[in-house]
Amino acid sequence: MALDHHPVQNSEVYVLNSSHAPSMPPPSPPSPATPCEELSSSLDDLGSITPPEPQESCSNFNTRLTNAVHVLGTEATSLSRLTMLYETDPIARGGFNSAVETITRYGGRKGKVLVCGVGKSGHIGVKLVATFLSLKIPAVFLHPTEALHGDLGAVNDHDTILFISNSGKTGELLALLPHFDTSLPTIIMTSHTHPSNCEIIKQRPGTILLPAPIHISETDAFGVNAPTISTTMALALGDALAIAVSRELHSNLASVFLKNHPGGAIGAAIQAPKKLSDIAISLIDMPEVSSSFTFSRVLLSAYQSETGWARQGSDVVVSPRRIKKLQATDMEEPAVCVQGLMVPRCEWIPVSADMDLAEAAEWIERMRRSVGEDRFGDEGILVTMDEDEACGVVEIGEVLSS
Repeated sequence: MALDHHPVQNSEVYVLNSSHAPSMPPPSPPSPATPCEELSSSLDDLGSITPPEPQESCSNFNTRLTNAVHVLGTEATSLSRLTMLYETDPIARGGFNSAVETITRYGGRKGKVLVCGVGKSGHIGVKLVATFLSLKIPAVFLHPTEALHGDLGAVNDHDTILFISNSGKTGELLALLPHFDTSLPTIIMTSHTHPSNCEIIKQRPGTILLPAPIHISETDAFGVNAPTISTTMALALGDALAIAVSRELHSNLASVFLKNHPGGAIGAAIQAPKKLSDIAISLIDMPEVSSSFTFSRVLLSAYQSETGWARQGSDVVVSPRRIKKLQATDMEEPAVCVQGLMVPRCEWIPVSADMDLAEAAEWIERMRRSVGEDRFGDEGILVTMDEDEACGVVEIGEVLSS
């Protein structure tokens, strides 16, 4: 019987040119990992990653790092000297004080800061305007060339001019200077430490000097006269001015910044209001009304205000809920004659500015149960206090809804 010949199939592995078979059996397939095991393994892998060592074999490595450290150290030294100047020098200290007084003279209710600069100083000016606006300081950048070609229309009677010029004699600024009315207060941020050395101050006596000197020339420090140290000094001094002004204008600076900067990583990082001081309205932020005003004029003032409040002096306020409650028949009455509209200080309820909102809400509910809602109703006015000083006011209803 003839046998059919077919290829032989098996699962054995033959190693050529070897007289020994494999000593280890083939590995079995791995068992599926659990989610926790996968996460632990991933974390272990991440933990084993270390930053690569700097490749110092590059011929330029040391030179590059030496240059970087030299620039950083030079600018840090200049900033340190600038700090000492404003701690000790009467001209610098007096100029800064006058600059803050000038910018805040209307309490932020009218007028703006017009910032002017050319070149790198102009870029610093644009950044400073952005910082001012985020801190609710009205400001606009006015390019000197564009100003001479129509943008002077942005200038109003209550504005303040802020020049940024390292040399103090920038041609474009000197050309623009005669077109500003002499009644407008002017400030200059410059490298000069005395008014007699600044050309712009010579042309416009009375200009407030904000010295921003550098301790070494950029040519001596870096071999090139590129604006580096000088722009760092102007940037830092501008930040100092912005913070000082905003703290004077706004009793709750963090709340103001949150309102003006809700977007991006900064907005996401800012916590929601947690204390009474976070939602209280500063008296400075309210338009002032006269006792002779009719209710309709008070209503218009409050409506045009960002806060919805109005005040008479520093001892009487008109709150949004009380305005909404009144009738059309009250419109032509003198505001002082409209019952329940104007709330004197003696009716404000003092509370700590640091009280948590949740704690304040619980306290209000307890007071309502014990005292009644006549005094602690939604229209009641809380005045936040910090060391016996009134910081702001807030309606009880606003606290309960926060």
